[in-house]
Amino acid sequence: MTLTHSDKQPDNASLRSHIAAGEPFMLDIKAGQTVRLLDLEGNQAVDTLFYSASNPRERYDVQRTLRRQNSVYLTAGSVLYSNMGNPMLTISADTCGRHDTLGGACAQESNTVRYALNTRYMHSCRDNFLRASLHDGRLTKADISANINFFMNVPVTPEGGLTFEDGISGAGKYVELVAHMDIIILISNCPQLNNPCNGYNPTPAEILVWDQ
Repeated sequence: MTLTHSDKQPDNASLRSHIAAGEPFMLDIKAGQTVRLLDLEGNQAVDTLFYSASNPRERYDVQRTLRRQNSVYLTAGSVLYSNMGNPMLTISADTCGRHDTLGGACAQESNTVRYALNTRYMHSCRDNFLRASLHDGRLTKADISANINFFMNVPVTPEGGLTFEDGISGAGKYVELVAHMDIIILISNCPQLNNPCNGYNPTPAEILVWDQ
């Protein structure tokens, strides 16, 4: 894996916000701005969706993005495409090395199927997405689609299966993206306790924005 570092300094950021462990977060950024997602303590999955702020029905499309990249992982240089075929953001820096696009967001239903009936009512990323969306008012349940799991390690097996493994991220690792349009960022700082995607211990993350 090739790691790409950024020259941007936190002290120069126009916004710096804490994302509590296991909680949702929502933010608008403008075209040309750079956003950094920071894994504060290491091994924390940050489930993320992107939407056009001018038309929220235009959103990140995993199929178009993977087809254009010819790779199931995202890293520096990867361009995120919308369901209308437009470039939304480009990953400009990445000190983790790769990010999952296939594992999806944990939900009541998937927790029940994968783990046990008593996990149905545990906190989940899909619930986080819905909480933030309905509170904001611009997005609905129908807008919650396949997401990116930044910092999450979901290897593809030789047989074509997926496994949830210990993360490859560490404290202080980050990914930066440059926006090509005005963007709504929808985040669930993953609360999952049943697999090692968060080291069985969800922790806080941070988001920073630079105007240039």
